[in-house]
Amino acid sequence: MPKAKTKSLAPAKIYAVVGSDDVEVKHTAAELVEKLKPAAAGEFGLETIDGAADNADQAAARIRSTIEALRTLPFFGGEKLVWLKNANFLGDDQKARSATVQAALQELSETIDAGPGSEIIFLLSAIDVDKRRSFYKSLAKRAELQIFDKLDSSRGGWEEEATEMVQARAKKRKLQFDDDALELFVLLTGGDTREIENELEKIDIYLGEGRAVKVDLVRELVPLTREGVIFDLSNALAGRDLKHALDLVRQLLDQGESAIGILLVAVLPTVRNLLLAKDLMERHRIPRPHVPFPFISAINRLPAEATAHLPRKKDGSINAYTLGIAAQNAHRFSAKQLIAGMTACLAANLQLVTTQLDHEVILTEVVVKLLGESN
Repeated sequence: MPKAKTKSLAPAKIYAVVGSDDVEVKHTAAELVEKLKPAAAGEFGLETIDGAADNADQAAARIRSTIEALRTLPFFGGEKLVWLKNANFLGDDQKARSATVQAALQELSETIDAGPGSEIIFLLSAIDVDKRRSFYKSLAKRAELQIFDKLDSSRGGWEEEATEMVQARAKKRKLQFDDDALELFVLLTGGDTREIENELEKIDIYLGEGRAVKVDLVRELVPLTREGVIFDLSNALAGRDLKHALDLVRQLLDQGESAIGILLVAVLPTVRNLLLAKDLMERHRIPRPHVPFPFISAINRLPAEATAHLPRKKDGSINAYTLGIAAQNAHRFSAKQLIAGMTACLAANLQLVTTQLDHEVILTEVVVKLLGESN
């Protein structure tokens, strides 16, 4: 699951759960409410303010209701939990930028800074928070803060985090994924928390007493989204499954995906990663891995000059996971075949943007050149 960044400052009774991952934010906030609300106070121990506002005026009213709740002592003594739930006015949209909302947030910030009192516990949960705003910065200093952000599947290295998330959630359900099944499940669900949880629940219900998750079961139960088809095409190319690869190209085109998009998002990266992995394995005598992680460890042990040409993540580290996947299949190709595949991708790119040739024919030729028996 996405790792929550947590910042805790001494005996605070102010809590915040924020982030772009709405599933995790809502789930964590609900669990926290059950933990924080004073049991002895019954229904009077929790005051909830709905933070899902339709406009700026409504948002300002919800903020002022929160301020009033923080300044009002519990009816029968003891403690009270005030929950500003699912606030949607802390981002960077027109509503959040409204002067009315900003003024109300400033007043709320001052109330929090002053300290609501030992009898009051405050919890804020919100999605799409602009961390540049003064309210957020002030809240971060005072609150026990948990941040849950969605994985960005367009960013290199997301697969490793998604794999950890799936493994942790599968373990709670006592599901045991085969390596191939886990890899496919991660690629098909794309690191989306809601999708992962829904598909794990589906597998859990389907299996009943059996706990082993095989790759065929994942293929049968987990739907192929646009992203899933692209990932499946990459796997078919790497596995030299010509028929399946051609079927997937046709499926993507029928779904409205552009030929240039298929080439640049699925075909070219797959060929490039296979070539890079092949070169690393031959040049540094790295054995073929059965799962990506031994290959990742082997890459990380190489000297810097041996890895300077490899694709990087945003943080500058090597995007080793995709290379680890490629290394599992690089033995199916010769370096000469992969170089020819890169050349074919370049030629196809030029044809797609400079000629009127049928796009499916162009892509089919690339796939056949890469995977055909004549290779």
